[in-house]
Amino acid sequence: MQQEPAYVLHRRPWRETSLMVDVFSLNAGRVTVVARGGNSAKSPLKAQLQPFQPLLLDWTGRSDLKTLTQADVRSGPSLKRTLSLYSGLYVNELLQRLLPMADPHHQLFAAYIDVIAELSEARDVEPILRRFEQSLAAELGYDFVWDQATDSGQPVEAGRLYCYDPEQGILAEPSPGARLRNLPGGTLLALANGDLESVECRRIAKRVTRVLVDYLLQGKVLHSRSLFSHHRGDRNDL
Repeated sequence: MQQEPAYVLHRRPWRETSLMVDVFSLNAGRVTVVARGGNSAKSPLKAQLQPFQPLLLDWTGRSDLKTLTQADVRSGPSLKRTLSLYSGLYVNELLQRLLPMADPHHQLFAAYIDVIAELSEARDVEPILRRFEQSLAAELGYDFVWDQATDSGQPVEAGRLYCYDPEQGILAEPSPGARLRNLPGGTLLALANGDLESVECRRIAKRVTRVLVDYLLQGKVLHSRSLFSHHRGDRNDL
């Protein structure tokens, strides 16, 4: 692979002087590469292989573990505020834990570029994270629409209450897999129209996407959530 657009999701020391780096790339999906000597004091790779930094990478190898041969840094936005940084770490951790290896997701890669750009400028991260969570879920085959009940096939009505099942989406009637109940139809319709500003819409969107993300994680722990909790106290946008 040569000149592959990519971002670092996570890196860790490997052996004595190298780095093992999980990257999200445009055409190869999530890939793990070894940067030989990348953890030594004199290596430029230590500074180059940073999260949220747009990169062009070259690597070789036929196994799941590739060998990095070249890294070129491109210009891009930076996450300077603490809240934006923690949000970016959350997005990276979701991709690292949920994306299968070597499975390209071109639309998700574009969504990732957008979310980093938006987080670099925004002080209100909650709507940005909600949109990305649903984009990620859609790429994994768990897409749903807020204004359609999948069990009845009927549009959501403002005066009714609905359920949510991460495998089926919005439901008109409870099912064995329903994790949430009593979701107001009016709020679901507002979410379908893109409302992530009102308190009630944010509350419902957060409940639904939290259930969906936890379902996809299948018990895996997100360390970024503890960073958020420590930073925001009782308020946690994740």
